[in-house]
Amino acid sequence: MTDALETLVKDVRSCRLCERQLPCGPRPVVQIDASARVLIAGQAPGKRVHETGVPFDDPSGDRLRDWMGIDRAVFYDAKRVAILPMGFCYPGKGTSGDLPPIERCAATWRSRLLDHLTDLRLTLVIGQYAQRWHLADTGTNVTETVRNWQNLAPDLMPLPHPSPRNNIWLKKNSWFGEQVLPELRTRVELALK
Repeated sequence: MTDALETLVKDVRSCRLCERQLPCGPRPVVQIDASARVLIAGQAPGKRVHETGVPFDDPSGDRLRDWMGIDRAVFYDAKRVAILPMGFCYPGKGTSGDLPPIERCAATWRSRLLDHLTDLRLTLVIGQYAQRWHLADTGTNVTETVRNWQNLAPDLMPLPHPSPRNNIWLKKNSWFGEQVLPELRTRVELALK
């Protein structure tokens, strides 16, 4: 990690900008190294990740690693995989799941961190908040964005959130497992070479 990136990550991890909005307090969770080849752009940590401080240390992470075709050792190797959610802290619980990521986080830190990822070969854009930021406004919902994944080849891959809450979506959209996941695994393998 470069000195500039190391300083920036220290600043991110000590961030308290949204402290008053965070029911469990701030605990920014990121994984980054300038040499990372794959970027996972997710939403925000869940409560379990907030507690452990380890990104995707939950059933969503298990599913995502399976989708990608990689094990925990590769996934948690910051020199290979960067993990930068749209919000770095757990935003709290809403009526139908976790609250959206706090926008101030991405506005303050995202571009500055992404500037250090000069060796990226693939970005996995997970869920509506990451898709809105990374793909601009496509005017479509997550299903249509993921269905049109070929339009973003070869360096971007939109995905639904791997949460168990999306089991119904996965059953209704069998094309995802049949068409998208094999391509995802191939692209991840190539990006990590």
